[in-house]
Amino acid sequence: MGLFDRLKRVVGANLNDLVSKAEDPEKMLEQALLEMQEDMVKLRQGAAQAIASQKRTEKQYQDAVNEVNKWQRNAQLAIQKGDESLARQALERKKTYNDTSVVLKTSLDQQNVQVEGLKKNLIQLESKISEAKTKKEMLKARITAAKAQEQLGNMVSGMSTNSAMSAFERMEEKVLMQEAKSQAVSELVSTDLNSQFARLESSSDIDDELAVLIEGSKQNTLPPALPPAQPSTTTPAQPTNTAKAIQPVDAELEELKRQLDKL
Repeated sequence: MGLFDRLKRVVGANLNDLVSKAEDPEKMLEQALLEMQEDMVKLRQGAAQAIASQKRTEKQYQDAVNEVNKWQRNAQLAIQKGDESLARQALERKKTYNDTSVVLKTSLDQQNVQVEGLKKNLIQLESKISEAKTKKEMLKARITAAKAQEQLGNMVSGMSTNSAMSAFERMEEKVLMQEAKSQAVSELVSTDLNSQFARLESSSDIDDELAVLIEGSKQNTLPPALPPAQPSTTTPAQPTNTAKAIQPVDAELEELKRQLDKL
């Protein structure tokens, strides 16, 4: 194989590959259907012209036949009148129109066959176009489904399953951590509330006891710090000793009041 043949084959292969890649099935179907519709328009125009010519030839043929009949009657009339020369002229005219009618009849028969063929071709082409439209829609749907399937396959093949599962695991871990934080906050809030109510209860007991002490101080009815002394027959109780016994209690009461103010 010569170098020129090899180059020709390489160039041809590259061109065929480019054409194959450039062929979009959907666009090719649209173009094919468009060409068929253009052919149908041309066929209709040709059929219309053929039918018009057929009608014109048919009229010419009918007119020639009428002239043949007319001159036949004229020849018969001339013979009846005894004018043989006039009858001969009438027959000559009849022959001329008769020859014309024969030619027109041959042409008319050919045109009838042509028009019938065009009508059949037009009906077949219309049927093919209708079938092509239906097939085009089906093929377009199949092309769309095939493209979608190809895209899905590319997406699935390009997707890393391990990385996707790792992402799900990371997200699950974050969700678990968030739930744990939320639960911990709820428990802290609950514990803090319980502590506050516990402090309120203990403070209430202390406040009640303190209130009793304050009220007793105001009325000077504090309970004695020591049990009452037995009366003595020889030595009466000294007021100075009682005052000295009450004074430490007042000091303790004042300390309690200061502590209460600080709360």
